Amino acid sequence: MKKAVHTEKAPKPVGPYSQGIRAGDLLFLSGQVAIDPCTGKLSSGSAGEQTSVIMENLRAILQAEALDFSDVVKTTIFLTDMADFSEVNKIYGGFFNSNPPARSTLQVAALPLGARLEIEMIAVCTRQPI
Repeated sequence: MKKAVHTEKAPKPVGPYSQGIRAGDLLFLSGQVAIDPCTGKLSSGSAGEQTSVIMENLRAILQAEALDFSDVVKTTIFLTDMADFSEVNKIYGGFFNSNPPARSTLQVAALPLGARLEIEMIAVCTRQPI
């Protein structure tokens, strides 16, 4: 069984994709850039500020399925400049209380809207949605 996940508390997709897809016991969250869900505009802040916006957007999608960051098992971070790694790592790490997920971090040539980074996640669904 496959189900699209959507919440108004995260940015609307800007293309033919879902905010998330629940497939069995897994939730696949599409990569998020630092778009403010209220304005639809990209944050022009530092890599750290963009990380905070992205993580809050990912939190909203997780919450739509009654999940939180403790349910995340894998993330991928895409950076346009590996020099931002330390700043991103500090902010990102603050969202995980213990047992952080497996992670890959890659440098890419460019991201949509000129974003500095993008983060995608996979979570395991051990609870039923509300």
